[in-house]
Amino acid sequence: MSRTIVEREITESVSLCLPDGRLNPAAVGWSRRPLHDTAGIDGRSSWGRNKRWEYWGVTTPAHIVTLTVSSLDYAAVHNILIYDRVSGTTMERGAVAPLGSSATLPASLGASSARARTRSLTIDIDEVPGGTRLRGRAVGVAFDITAVRPAGHEALAVVVPWSQSRFQYTVKDVARPAEGWVEVQGDRFEFPAGDSWAVLDHGRGRWPYKMTWNWGAASGIVDGRTIGLQLGGRWTDGTGSTENAVLIDGTLHKVSDELDWVYDEADWLAPWRIHGASLDLRFDPFWDHASKTELLVFGSRGHQCFGHYSGWVDTDLGRIRVDDLLGWAEDVRNRW
Repeated sequence: MSRTIVEREITESVSLCLPDGRLNPAAVGWSRRPLHDTAGIDGRSSWGRNKRWEYWGVTTPAHIVTLTVSSLDYAAVHNILIYDRVSGTTMERGAVAPLGSSATLPASLGASSARARTRSLTIDIDEVPGGTRLRGRAVGVAFDITAVRPAGHEALAVVVPWSQSRFQYTVKDVARPAEGWVEVQGDRFEFPAGDSWAVLDHGRGRWPYKMTWNWGAASGIVDGRTIGLQLGGRWTDGTGSTENAVLIDGTLHKVSDELDWVYDEADWLAPWRIHGASLDLRFDPFWDHASKTELLVFGSRGHQCFGHYSGWVDTDLGRIRVDDLLGWAEDVRNRW
């Protein structure tokens, strides 16, 4: 059963943390652009619970590219994934390094560059005029992509409060036009203009040791309009915050529903249904990227399924049709 809640829109700059490291009550809410100073998530307070990351997912007609730069306090976890939609081949390169020395992450979004440096891979995320440049290299793979930021483009920023000591700030930036190339085993593929999209998941927070979440995102053109979907579930339930929205031609429309996610854990490629009072979407996967990591203090099991969304979303502009919108939906369970 869907649940609609009341959320507060934040319109002025605010610090995520109080001077003692606890959650600033004035920071709880959502905004249309990044307004939170997250410098308090620095690894010195509540060591071991600080989770910081930059994740980008890029979709094109021929490829899916994802990259992660992250620090979990006691480990840095980085990843590059390239999936060829035509041949079905996957190239994945990952690195786990003790503590966080291999990760460089800005105190707040856009304040500086993000970098991963290990023996096996490098990743650079740099703000440039008009967008964000994403570069990476590992054995057999490389990419150089610009996620364009159109004038007036909005993004969903949300603070999710579990308690005064456990909370998360997330920015989900969907439907960013992508330009550039990816290289696999020496073969370079240029991205087709107008049909390539980038999505950012920026995270800063202090998490409970165990957590399960759903996340979905999609970008593309429907009926001549640029549409971006941002959907979340489970990890936000009961907090008074949601991370649900639809972006229409760069303008954000907040969806303040706790959504129901229905899918078959015995068949991840069966259709999913994600619905609430303001939306009803069907997701048809074509590829399941299953992952599993088990270390002493860190464990993760995930299914990130890529496919197409169809259905509808109610907004201030009326009911918006969603048709064959490329993106992903995931089920992740972390012990971290």
